[in-house]
Amino acid sequence: MSTTTADPFPGTPARPIAATIAAVIRNGQVLLVRRANPPDAGRWGFPGGKIEPGETIPAAALRELLEETGVAAEALRVFTAVDAFDRDESRGLRRHFILIAVLCRWTSGEAIAGDDALEARWVRLGDLDRSDLALSLDVADVARQAADLMGEVRS
Repeated sequence: MSTTTADPFPGTPARPIAATIAAVIRNGQVLLVRRANPPDAGRWGFPGGKIEPGETIPAAALRELLEETGVAAEALRVFTAVDAFDRDESRGLRRHFILIAVLCRWTSGEAIAGDDALEARWVRLGDLDRSDLALSLDVADVARQAADLMGEVRS
């Protein structure tokens, strides 16, 4: 006897999408981009994007970092992961991303928006809690984790 079940999220991927984000800390500042595309279009977050087939997590983070900001870096380590949900106007789930954070050490380049970014800039860690800075969910927490880890790397 065969049973079939309806897709609970028709039109959405059956599984979460793996993506990476590059957490670059330099001189007490974190590199952020204002996103041009969902999820969180218009909000500030880390440079990042989907991991291509056959691409390692660190390689994807460095590629996306360069494409979105013109900044080159050295990938130090994967340190956390967060969920990002792309929802439609009625709050239905369109896509679910798993964002894998890579701690990166800046090596060259200045923040210039490119690719999927509307803006790119260095933000003081102390300014992450300002109410006028529209951050994506978890950005401040992930940035603080990255800063703590950079302190450990330099010690």
